[in-house]
Amino acid sequence: MKVKTILVSQPEPKIENSPYFDLQEKQKVKVDFRPFIHVEGVSAKDIRQQKIDLSKFTAIILTSRNSVDHFFRVADEMRFKVPDTMKYFCQSEAVAYYLQKYVVYRKRKIYVGKRTFEDLTTLIKKYKDESFLLPTTDKVKPIIPEILDNLGVNWKQATFYKTVISDLSDLANVYYDILVFFSPSGIESLFHNFPDFKQNDTRIAVFGNTTVKAVKEKGLRVDISAPTPETPSMTMALQKYIDSVNKGKK
Repeated sequence: MKVKTILVSQPEPKIENSPYFDLQEKQKVKVDFRPFIHVEGVSAKDIRQQKIDLSKFTAIILTSRNSVDHFFRVADEMRFKVPDTMKYFCQSEAVAYYLQKYVVYRKRKIYVGKRTFEDLTTLIKKYKDESFLLPTTDKVKPIIPEILDNLGVNWKQATFYKTVISDLSDLANVYYDILVFFSPSGIESLFHNFPDFKQNDTRIAVFGNTTVKAVKEKGLRVDISAPTPETPSMTMALQKYIDSVNKGKK
């Protein structure tokens, strides 16, 4: 069956040159965006109940832009002035770049990993005497606390924001040829909103092994997956699939 409509379970890209827009134009398909999950901040009161005193920490470990936003939101709510001496350990260049929204960029206080959390451990090890705070979501990857425990550093984790299932009830009678998922939470949201969901002719595109596993555990069929050596991005995988079914190419 030809592909005419795609629903991506993420917010619409803010950049004009997004590959999704190129895909839409090139393949003459309709691409809609809708976050199946969203993030809600935890109140300063709840943070205090987790026995967190921001003044006790000398370093912050930031794994995402959400962690940056919610750390500074909570600091503001607590009327805590983040000292200039605070050290920031950012999981990636993207997180470090985003941090400039809140602080004056000084290389000596901002330490940047390459991409994964493991990449950051070498830097954290160099500053073992710091007191680290890890502001996270309620669904933090288990490997992160495990890595920090193994490093033997003084650290504490606190939930600053939560991943919440979005209300998708307005999509109940809307059909898309392809649904695109990037996390197990997206699959959880699909079945929370539509407990009787049947795949039928809907194609499911997934990114990452954990998402593939979540799809299969629900008894669904994976039609498109990324990353692969040939299609490292989701848009490339979609492009290849649409080429095949819309133009009769293999």
